Amino acid sequence: MRNRLLNAAERLLVKQGVDAIRLDAVAAEAGVSKGGLLYHFPTKLALVQGVVERLADRFEEVLPGPDAPPGAFARAWLDASIPADAPEGEAIASDSVPVALLAAANGPEVLDILQERYRTWQARLEQDGLPPGVATLVRMAVDGWWTARLLGLADPKGEDHRQLRRLLTELTEPAEPAEPTEPTEGVA
Repeated sequence: MRNRLLNAAERLLVKQGVDAIRLDAVAAEAGVSKGGLLYHFPTKLALVQGVVERLADRFEEVLPGPDAPPGAFARAWLDASIPADAPEGEAIASDSVPVALLAAANGPEVLDILQERYRTWQARLEQDGLPPGVATLVRMAVDGWWTARLLGLADPKGEDHRQLRRLLTELTEPAEPAEPTEPTEGVA
């Protein structure tokens, strides 16, 4: 029942935004009584916190552990967030994580959950084995893509989207070690 309610809240967030999260609307979307919803989530805040925690957990599941090769964490971050081709119209799977950002608009108690997760994820990005700042740049680009898509701020489409995705993917690839060069005769 708990997952059914969270699924309903998530669907409403993706389709209609934060304002759609009303206890009666979520209960109706889930096909349960408001009393049934209140048994699991006594307040709207508890429901929104549940959605954000579950989305963050789901996102965490696709991220590699600390023993992953260099760039793997940043690449997984990118792959879980920005599809290879620009999405058109309806919400897609990668929209579920930024839904947590929308939900965070419900106040500091919800934002705290997201801020704590981001601190942990940022620390892992910084230890991803890429040159300093690169994994953070990828994260910031992903966050910008989500924001542009969710708010309709001229998110890239078609070839522009694919080029952006290629550039970000290249950034997550560890640099090839330089081949040793032979000293040139007569050069000190």
